[in-house]
Amino acid sequence: MSRKLFGTDGVRGTANHHPMTAEIALRLGAAAGRYFRTDRRNGHRVVIGKDTRLSGYMLENALTAGLTSTGMNVLLLGPVPTPAVGYLTRSMRADLGIMISASHNHAHDNGIKFFGPDGFKLSDEAEAEIERILAGEIALARPQNIGRAKRIDDGRGRYVEYAKTTFPARGKLSGLKVVIDCANGAAYRAAPEVLWELGAEVIPVGVAPDGHNINEGCGSTQTATAAGMVVAHGADLGIALDGDADRVMILDETGAAADGDQIMALLAARWAEEGRLRGDTLVATVMSNLGLERFLAGRGLRLERTAVGDRYVVERMREGGFNLGGEQSGHIVMTDYATTGDGLIAGLQFLAAMAETGRPASALVRQFEIVPQMLKNVRYSAGSAPLDTENVRKVIAEAEARLNGTGRLLIRKSGTEPLIRVMAECEDEGLLAEVVDEIVGAVEAVA
Repeated sequence: MSRKLFGTDGVRGTANHHPMTAEIALRLGAAAGRYFRTDRRNGHRVVIGKDTRLSGYMLENALTAGLTSTGMNVLLLGPVPTPAVGYLTRSMRADLGIMISASHNHAHDNGIKFFGPDGFKLSDEAEAEIERILAGEIALARPQNIGRAKRIDDGRGRYVEYAKTTFPARGKLSGLKVVIDCANGAAYRAAPEVLWELGAEVIPVGVAPDGHNINEGCGSTQTATAAGMVVAHGADLGIALDGDADRVMILDETGAAADGDQIMALLAARWAEEGRLRGDTLVATVMSNLGLERFLAGRGLRLERTAVGDRYVVERMREGGFNLGGEQSGHIVMTDYATTGDGLIAGLQFLAAMAETGRPASALVRQFEIVPQMLKNVRYSAGSAPLDTENVRKVIAEAEARLNGTGRLLIRKSGTEPLIRVMAECEDEGLLAEVVDEIVGAVEAVA
């Protein structure tokens, strides 16, 4: 069954434009409620979290109306990280969890992500069935069975206490100075609390959300602000989260950044030495650098690649029984601790490595030499299909032939924005730039 509303990470778009309207959110809530509600018992429960976007209020209320109309009881968590919703869905025995966020996007966008009762994101099949229900006449609850909604005050606190348990008991952060950039997003209170309560001296950045400044000049996609604070304050480490705190970038004491590939390399090597890396396998997407694959192979470990999207990483991890995976963009999935990417807990794992080895961050952030990689995005018009045109296909085929044996090429549509992503890797940086520019030019000509 095909999906029209759902992309690689829930439903996403510009706020107050289809599909991110109150009307669609209401019907989506009702459809999800009908999908998860059975008539065998009362007390069906949904937890809803959100980030700090202004449009979160509108979507939260619309979803609540739709869910209660089908008999679901709604617990409103307020601003909490996406991984907190996954955790609380399971720990509070909810039938459904919902996060209202567009992750790393700007404030004018928003999104709706669903979690099943096990705390994991829904499968493609479940999302397709919710769309099918939404497209028809949704069966509403009888008047006496309409659900209730209430605010939950301790949701963030529950997550804070859980996150602290993931840091090794023998390790304390006393004496470490940590910059935490919360991107004016969902973790603006939780992340500094966790680090401070574990003993660190905390320099918070991006903790003054106003509804419009999420991811604006800060966070994991714009690390210059956090890097400057690390250097200015003489901090030992910087942790930069995105708007919903499921991504992370790590900054060493010089302000140099480590992306998800380098963080995964560090954790995979450490976990393998400790006998903790299940199947001696790391799961990552097709976007992860070739250097990561070579690093793992040199240690007798395996990299298994998936389609882009942390949900696909998680699906493969669950299928194969693996416990570590993620994306170059900073989603780090550790199923021993969380059901989805958790930027804060990944940061704590990096801090644990520093504490246990006694080494500075600069000695840990660069685990392998990257193969030169170039990524360019081309925006295209709605309704167009640039990758289906004859000339674009011809240029891509020629580029693949030129890279044969020396690198690789990946061309794909974004699952969250109208973009064609053109990525290539090659030891020859001149050839790398040539093939990427040729493909971008061909796509732009028909976009």
